[in-house]
Amino acid sequence: MMKGEGSYVVYDDGRRMLDFTCGIAVTNLGHTHPKVSKAAADQCMQLVHSQCSISLHEPYLRLIERLLPVMPDPSLDSFYFWNSGSEAVEAAIKMAKLFTKRQNIICMQGAYHGRTFGAMAVTKSKTIYSAGVHPLMPGVFSIPYPYWHQSNLPATTPASVLSSNSLYQLELLLAQQTAPADTAAILIEPVLGEGGYVPAPAEFLQGLRKICDKHGIMLIIDEVQSGFCRTGGWFAIQESGVRPDILVMAKGLGNGFPISGVVSRRELTDKLKPGSMGGTYAGNAVSCAAAVAVSDAMHAENILENVKVRSDELFSALNALKHDPSLSPHILDVRGRGLMVGVEFASPSVSAHHFTAHSAASLPTPSQNLHHGKKHPANMASRVARKCIEKGMLILTTSVYEVIRFIPPLNVSKEDMEKGCAIFAESVREVVKEG
Repeated sequence: MMKGEGSYVVYDDGRRMLDFTCGIAVTNLGHTHPKVSKAAADQCMQLVHSQCSISLHEPYLRLIERLLPVMPDPSLDSFYFWNSGSEAVEAAIKMAKLFTKRQNIICMQGAYHGRTFGAMAVTKSKTIYSAGVHPLMPGVFSIPYPYWHQSNLPATTPASVLSSNSLYQLELLLAQQTAPADTAAILIEPVLGEGGYVPAPAEFLQGLRKICDKHGIMLIIDEVQSGFCRTGGWFAIQESGVRPDILVMAKGLGNGFPISGVVSRRELTDKLKPGSMGGTYAGNAVSCAAAVAVSDAMHAENILENVKVRSDELFSALNALKHDPSLSPHILDVRGRGLMVGVEFASPSVSAHHFTAHSAASLPTPSQNLHHGKKHPANMASRVARKCIEKGMLILTTSVYEVIRFIPPLNVSKEDMEKGCAIFAESVREVVKEG
């Protein structure tokens, strides 16, 4: 890859590709957004580095001013900026333990929070991230995310049932494995990322908040991938009305410049001892200047309105495929929020014990389950992704299930959205035809 501009990237062989990955939800305003790049370039000629323990620089303070009005709860008024999502997750876990004087963390099955040591311990989406380096950080427990796969239930299972099941498992965990008095925090992505692009039902998030309040447990909301207008609001947690105790953000915050943030409330962060949190490059001046420009552009360019319109177009196109009689047996689900959207295919499961292997409760009848005499094509997600790349569009798979994820720029045009959907549709039809 040699160059990026807007929704496109160019390779050294001359290929110009439509980018529906955004570097995994990072370049939300497209590649080399002129206002963001200029802000970073100008800052490079003023001040590149000022270690945060020595002196706060102007872009750091201006970024806080921009972020305060868009926080999902007014209690979130204390900010610290780091370099990566993993680093911010590590900091959030450390803060929760210091605030509560407790040691254990509860996370979600299917979650992804990073690949550094502590973040890796609470990542449960794939074994590859921690293979060969056990034992991991102790005191980590997990419950099923309210996603039908995690409970081995049909895809048609109501959200209320999934939420109730997961909250039951949480209460059982607190009774059997980690006592509330030993539990520092519950950590969750409001939209599951590497686990399959699954939005958490509002009732589940509200149930977590009640349990946390009851037991004095910190609720950590990881918005590294879902934050900064990606899901149709500044942060995905807003839709549920749930107040985070600690909010983690990164990726789209800097539009490609390395920056992450941890936000909590001052009554808690004032308890931290000076020097207990920090890092050499934490809150780099150039990255902070870029993030200020990102925030300004989000407002000035009406990005949230574009997300809403393009999201409607994307869901319309994907649901049309799902309801196409020639394709519908092979598409299990279309889901997501805003421009964080997943399509799950009905390729054979990762387990012979999965309900799709022994139950037709939510699937077509056996006669419908065959298409032109063929079963579901194997490895559909990766095969569709490869065909999209061959046809000029970058797109990614996600999770241990057969899921393609759409992460286009938030300012993507109507024409490029139509182009991307057409490439995807053509690729799906080809894979189904090949069997």
